[in-house]
Amino acid sequence: MQGESCDISNKGNSCCSTSTIPEKTNLKTHWNNAYSSSINEHLGWFETDLSPSLNLIEKTNLNKAASILIVGGGTTQLVDILVDKKYTNLTVTDISDVSLTNLKNRLGEVGKKVDYIVDDLLAPKDLKNISPVDLWIDRAVLHFFTESSDQDTYFNLLKEKVQKGGYALLAEFNLNGAKKCSGLDVLRYDSNMLQEKLGKEFELIEAFDFDYTMPSGDLRPYIYTLFKKR
Repeated sequence: MQGESCDISNKGNSCCSTSTIPEKTNLKTHWNNAYSSSINEHLGWFETDLSPSLNLIEKTNLNKAASILIVGGGTTQLVDILVDKKYTNLTVTDISDVSLTNLKNRLGEVGKKVDYIVDDLLAPKDLKNISPVDLWIDRAVLHFFTESSDQDTYFNLLKEKVQKGGYALLAEFNLNGAKKCSGLDVLRYDSNMLQEKLGKEFELIEAFDFDYTMPSGDLRPYIYTLFKKR
């Protein structure tokens, strides 16, 4: 989705290209093209080590029936693992219908246990109608929203949809991270910046830096955070 969809055939620039996308480019088309042009294992976001997210999920102590929403999930491998761990209330949303189709095809029969929502986090429709969730997971989505109005839309939706006592897991480029990804400008974060956006309603449970290794072998510095809604 709005995550790091980058082909390793452009090694070195695969995620953080210095090229620019025309201002009026349709982002749905952009991310659909990204998912259509490469196999999952060649996308710059493809993870073989999901331990940072999994460790934070474990810290929530949520039961297996807890509602988990993965935003900008694309073809994330995290879904496979959570299904294997017997989580039964999983929803993945993405602006790219191609990515979610690819995800469903990969999951096969077990994918029928997952809900899929094609929607835009900056102009949510179906997402506005879902029930509050116990855990909101975002890896590499928020940092693409560089305009303050877009950030407000994102955080307003998050605050509305995470129920009291629920959690938000946010993993974005940290302050040492790349300034561009897939031709798009990004806004880099630290935990204080995320806390400011979430406000006093959310308490920081844990934060740490993590160097993600892309399929190309390049490193991308992230900040992983877990917040709890008071």
